[in-house]
Amino acid sequence: MTELFTVHTPPDAWARFSEHFRPQVRVERVATADALGRVLASQLISPQDLPEFPRSTVDGYAVAAADTYGATPGLPAFLAVVGEVAMGKAATFEIGPGEAALVHTGGMIPPGADAVVMIENTQRVDASNIEVFQPVAEGQNVVQVGEDIRRGQPILTPGRRLRPQDIGGLMALGITTVDVATPPVVGVISTGDEVVPPDQPTQPGQVRDINSYSLAALAQRVGAQAIRYGIIPDNRDALEAAARRAVQECDIVVFSAGSSVSYRDMTADVINALGAPGVLVHGVSVKPGKPTILAVCEGKAVFGLPGNPVSAMVIFDLFITPTICTLLGTNAPPKTKVSARLARNLASDAGREDYVQVRLEQRDGEIWAAPVLGKSNLIYTLVNAEGVIKIPLDSNGIRAGEWVTVMMD
Repeated sequence: MTELFTVHTPPDAWARFSEHFRPQVRVERVATADALGRVLASQLISPQDLPEFPRSTVDGYAVAAADTYGATPGLPAFLAVVGEVAMGKAATFEIGPGEAALVHTGGMIPPGADAVVMIENTQRVDASNIEVFQPVAEGQNVVQVGEDIRRGQPILTPGRRLRPQDIGGLMALGITTVDVATPPVVGVISTGDEVVPPDQPTQPGQVRDINSYSLAALAQRVGAQAIRYGIIPDNRDALEAAARRAVQECDIVVFSAGSSVSYRDMTADVINALGAPGVLVHGVSVKPGKPTILAVCEGKAVFGLPGNPVSAMVIFDLFITPTICTLLGTNAPPKTKVSARLARNLASDAGREDYVQVRLEQRDGEIWAAPVLGKSNLIYTLVNAEGVIKIPLDSNGIRAGEWVTVMMD
């Protein structure tokens, strides 16, 4: 039996890994219309003012605000209508003293006008004149040139994940292509003689492959591409062949199972054979997921995860998600956090981070976090949970009734 591994705290493990993993962000140009969720790779500067002309925010009459001062229903301002600005057209005339022009929401304000009176605050006297019952201030109901954004102004910075409103904002400026980070490729290798594909019936002693699919889905959710390399038997030659193929084709290689101490668990040796510096951490002071491997092999990030689904997904979120984000040149997406009272006592060992799955319950107008307890090989512990709480390294546990922060899945 191999000697037990030496564990590192999660921050120390990440620091050791980060010393050796310093990749360059690869960049590709894509159509802005197809860039939702992609990570911007270059600084974008506005090529124009937005809007490029003064626009009305209401249907009404463009006026010189001073001509409406003092107007009331009993003593309205009397203005001559000198024209209408058609939508999508430039104003071809100016507004002089005592004059107004019919404009529509989003339409151009003609020169000489500095405000718009809402149509409901006016009344037609005849075909050429209106009465105004309420005064407007200069600039009222008008969007000025460059009020949204100015030409030359920085708009979006590298590392930003593009949202629907970002796509719209870029299109408004005529920016139809953008430079984005190329999605890193994550290879997932599932190991074990007892593991069979999900579409096959199981025999006594066998389990269906969970981790290849859940870990690939986690990678895709963060913005990576995923390749599943199938189920590799507990055979050194087969594992080495799959590992060498994956490390050539991928930026990140994830072994599922084979990280614990056992005569059949050869993952650490296989990883060390992939290139220097090899295994940097074998053992992290975290529950679940203690027998985790962090490695860098010839510039590629390589991880050995426990085979239990809960452990694998917790460790993926802790280490592989930020690694993907490093390759994308961004930070890990912020999780939604909910404050809740803990529904039962949770014990822990000082010097170890514990991650406990919870579901949320409403009790007397307060939110409570009820632990979903179960062994780390039970996938429905995760399925039935809505989030996770962390018990810090320096804590011996959390008492029932205390406030905790739930990181939602």
